[in-house]
Amino acid sequence: MKTIIEPFKIKAVEPIYFTTREERIRILQQAHFNPFLIHARDVIIDLLTDSGTSAMSSEQWAGIMRGDESYAGSDSFFRFETSVRNITGMPYIIPTHQGRAAEKILFSITGGKGKYFISNTLFDTTRANIEFSGAEGVDLLCDEGKQPALVAPFKGNMNVTALEQFIREKGAENIPLVIITVTNNSGGGQPVSMANVKAVREICDRYGVRLFIDACRFAENCYFIRKREAGYENRTILSIAQELFSYADGCTMSAKKDAFANIGGFLAMRDEQLAMECRNLLIITEGFPTYGGLAGRDLEAIAIGLEEVLHEDYLQYRIRSIEYIGEKLDAAGVPYIKPTGGHAVYLDAKAFLPHIPPHEYPGQALCGALYVEGGVRGVEIGSVMFGKYGPDGALVPAPMELVRLAIPRRVYTQSHIDYVAEVIVEVFNRRNNIKGYKITYETPLLRHFIAHFEQL
Repeated sequence: MKTIIEPFKIKAVEPIYFTTREERIRILQQAHFNPFLIHARDVIIDLLTDSGTSAMSSEQWAGIMRGDESYAGSDSFFRFETSVRNITGMPYIIPTHQGRAAEKILFSITGGKGKYFISNTLFDTTRANIEFSGAEGVDLLCDEGKQPALVAPFKGNMNVTALEQFIREKGAENIPLVIITVTNNSGGGQPVSMANVKAVREICDRYGVRLFIDACRFAENCYFIRKREAGYENRTILSIAQELFSYADGCTMSAKKDAFANIGGFLAMRDEQLAMECRNLLIITEGFPTYGGLAGRDLEAIAIGLEEVLHEDYLQYRIRSIEYIGEKLDAAGVPYIKPTGGHAVYLDAKAFLPHIPPHEYPGQALCGALYVEGGVRGVEIGSVMFGKYGPDGALVPAPMELVRLAIPRRVYTQSHIDYVAEVIVEVFNRRNNIKGYKITYETPLLRHFIAHFEQL
């Protein structure tokens, strides 16, 4: 069959509230032109993030009712631990309330002034937690990943030549971790090949540097490996995931992505001493080691979600639905990062709005236009999120100016996706009328969450 249908049925629904264009203009102004500050009720199709926005399965909801809320030694924790260990093969599993809590613990212990954390591309909270420790985050993305229009199978790969050169220049003793993000969120949701992970592992072994995986979307990455990398076409997704994690010393994960959970995350690792230090900080900041800031019911939902995300029929539907949007955009000539990634479509705002320079934030302007046109909420991944100021106070732009439209798992149907494509195309047809923004209020870290803008 050519049509790939959703591998689930709808059991419960929630209403969408429709607004008029005039209402959305007013709402966006009241939100200071920042989509994060718009009330969810005023959004028609919410593609701000795929984090914590999934529809949980009937089995996950049943697991929530079974959750053991014991403070210590909860049965739900041991089911969660078994599920994580089965996939990662790592002996030390530390639950946290979400991924950034895992990052905060890990980088508080391993970070510090004068240290460097190297990645294919760090996402916003990861970089913020690294910088908060006094360390510096360094992105070494492969050359293919820096060219939005180029079609290549693994544009999320790390540049291994640059990695080895950087380690030699800075000294392995100053590099606590190399971190591979799968899939590469900031780089367009692009996958990382198993060959690249192995090559990074070899370099880390050569210089005695730990390798961690940011595993938020590990299952989507493993599906891409199965579809695109020779030798994996007949492997199960679970076996590919187990091999992927076998090359790592540890991982962080936000279970709000590929585990379908509305909250939760974890740290997993092989080093007993590091695990002990992380658990000590967990007890101070999160909770007892067998709940880590989560209710037992959340641990149950994560354990079940980690099993469900490995189902190939789900992953086939998931990846195909993202490709479907890309095909609609191709037909209209809309520029986006090609090929489509695992969890989102990334519009190339620099090519979409060439008349708006980086210091007028074309990605933010495009986000505003999408909301006004059709009530679609996306997020800027460009010079608002990752731009910095130079010594002279001038903006140092991000490498790419993108708008991410992240698709929540098991939430929207094909007609919703058709609507999103229509909104994007309509905005593209009117692109010459879109104006840039200036920032009127910001914070030193993660400014994109609460910054205020004015339209120029």
